[in-house]
Amino acid sequence: MKTKIGIIICDRYRNCAGGKCFRSLQNREGAFSIYPKEDEVEIVGYTSCGGCPGGNIEYAPEEMKKNGATVIHFATGFVVGYPPCPYIDHFKRFIEEKYTMKVVVGTHPIPEKYYQTHKALKTWNTPQWQEIIKPTLTDEKTRIEYN
Repeated sequence: MKTKIGIIICDRYRNCAGGKCFRSLQNREGAFSIYPKEDEVEIVGYTSCGGCPGGNIEYAPEEMKKNGATVIHFATGFVVGYPPCPYIDHFKRFIEEKYTMKVVVGTHPIPEKYYQTHKALKTWNTPQWQEIIKPTLTDEKTRIEYN
């Protein structure tokens, strides 16, 4: 089975080359752990949200879908940046409704340095945030490897 994926990153990281995302996809870590290693995956689109409040969210998924994407991943930067993106839920619902595509929040595992900062700030201390970070919250060893 081959899964085609589009990745949308937070615009504050617009210059990111995607190294952690691509590495975690290859290793099936973080939010990419949902794909079995024997399954083929292909990135068919990689872009930013367009900046707050996410102007590119309205159009980028359409282009990715034309390239065969069936799943959109919001990069981990949406949850680890400070403050975390306040539009995550809205973006997810919009894409799922308008483009009938699955949306996964997260790509690579949360780096330990971000985990410690948000833990100290109590950023993710609600049931909603615990659910949002679940796909990218790995063990400490893996988080350190993504620092």
